[in-house]
Amino acid sequence: MEFDLKGKTVLITGGTGSFGKKCTEILLQKGPPRKLIILSRDELKQYEMQQQFTDPCLRFFIADVRDRDRMYRAMKGVNVVIHAAALKQVPACEYNPFEAVKTNILGAVNVMDAAIDCGVERVIAVSTDKAVNPINLYGATKLCAEKLFVQGNSYSGLGGTKFSCARYGNVVASRGSVIPLFMQQRSSGVITVTDRRMTRFWVTLEQGVEFVLRCLQMMHGGEIFVPKIPSMGIMDVVASIAPECKVVFTGVRPGEKIHEVLISPDEAPQTLEFPDMFVIQPAYPWWKRENWNGGKQLPEDFKYSSDDSSEKLTSQQLRDLLGKL
Repeated sequence: MEFDLKGKTVLITGGTGSFGKKCTEILLQKGPPRKLIILSRDELKQYEMQQQFTDPCLRFFIADVRDRDRMYRAMKGVNVVIHAAALKQVPACEYNPFEAVKTNILGAVNVMDAAIDCGVERVIAVSTDKAVNPINLYGATKLCAEKLFVQGNSYSGLGGTKFSCARYGNVVASRGSVIPLFMQQRSSGVITVTDRRMTRFWVTLEQGVEFVLRCLQMMHGGEIFVPKIPSMGIMDVVASIAPECKVVFTGVRPGEKIHEVLISPDEAPQTLEFPDMFVIQPAYPWWKRENWNGGKQLPEDFKYSSDDSSEKLTSQQLRDLLGKL
């Protein structure tokens, strides 16, 4: 039976961020839920969203996921939570490490505790490829958050709140990412690249939101969902955006990988492959919910990495995506 959001009360943490705004737009287009609560710390961004979206189902709730009591107040009567709140800028997390821990890890615990005790039906957390074999603090906090959300099902039990994660790669043209930087730099005639070998997985913001909403429909509780998405080399990105520009190589930054990984060989044994996604099943499913059927078991040494992804993003496809933004 399809899980219908139209009769539900939905709460989005980090609701005024890029993901939250696009998620709000898509949910309203699909047919609004009974109530849609936008939770964030920023009153100005909430005011700006109120000017953009005027649907009567919308509610705006000022709160910080670090504030446990406020999370309990926010989740009274809520059926579904999409957890997108996070500190995600890698250098900022390195410079302010415990701030990253308080938001990305302790904030996740507050969201989970409030969801269980307030009787929320489903919670899905938005994760990242940086959580796989992390080498920076941001990735480490997101890995910890993934583990919390997976094993949180053992706290809620067989008939309680279901927790799952959706993990995907870089969002095309997201704030602070490399594509807006290249577009800004091309007027100078010089593009800075850290390392010519660099590859990344790419997804549009709309594709990311649609994937999360689809996973919300499908989740049993305890899975990490990974979409099959294209990858692209950084020099191909440069050629697509600024082909006439000179390229200056600056060296790999601290906490940066040459290639990103969405599924590690350690996760392969409990991962099932479907036509357009992978489902990483929990290694310790104490709560024993229904099993996944129809997926193909992966080889033990399988790795889903941006340098050997079977699907590559072409220059024309990237230009087409940028033209739609």
